[in-house]
Amino acid sequence: MPARPVIGVVPLVDHRLESLWMLPGYFDGVAEAGGVPLMLPLTSDADVLSRALDVVDGVVVTGGQDVDPALYGEKDTAAAALCGELCRERDAMEALLVPALVERDVPTLGICRGIQAINAVLGGTLWQDLPRQRPSSVEHHGRPPYDQPVHTVEVLAGTPLAACVGPGELAVNSYHHQALRDVAPSLSVMAQAPDGVVEAVWRPASRFLWAVQWHPEFAHKVDEPSRRIFSALVDAARA
Repeated sequence: MPARPVIGVVPLVDHRLESLWMLPGYFDGVAEAGGVPLMLPLTSDADVLSRALDVVDGVVVTGGQDVDPALYGEKDTAAAALCGELCRERDAMEALLVPALVERDVPTLGICRGIQAINAVLGGTLWQDLPRQRPSSVEHHGRPPYDQPVHTVEVLAGTPLAACVGPGELAVNSYHHQALRDVAPSLSVMAQAPDGVVEAVWRPASRFLWAVQWHPEFAHKVDEPSRRIFSALVDAARA
């Protein structure tokens, strides 16, 4: 049997409890796909981050707090007022992590905040708050249980995601109020919501750099496409 690849998972941050933590779904999704999940350190020390990447075969950039508009050069000071809780520790880490993942060509999966951070670091921008800046009839901020579909997305034919889960309509769960506005130049769209909001991207120049706006970590136990997404990451990391 091929060796189980080690998948580094970006930690979640609880400011109130001054702690790092993890939703089981990130670890379980990786483990059930054949990987070994390992929480990365929360660090903006380039040397520490480089050494951590030496020991992993792939990375999951997790969900979490809003991305600081400063990370993508937003000059409008009112933009920050549209954000919820920020996590500047994650911003600082991912500003180093994403370029390192690209340079090393490490298989990477971004989820929710992960798609937003990857897009911002690579030169894209975000909507700070969809309901106020880009209102639509599509409900992007679902309620429990979070493993249930909230809306559909259109998976674009000819993309790697279409090869993984099939092209066309896909029902997804959803829990976000920010989203990609301008897609980074090196990224290409793989899926969109009915209102046009970008729901998945990939980086064609990378071996495997995918990111989705929905939450396979919540849905993988009941949803085959979510399991396939984790398997695609682990398979790329194994290769």
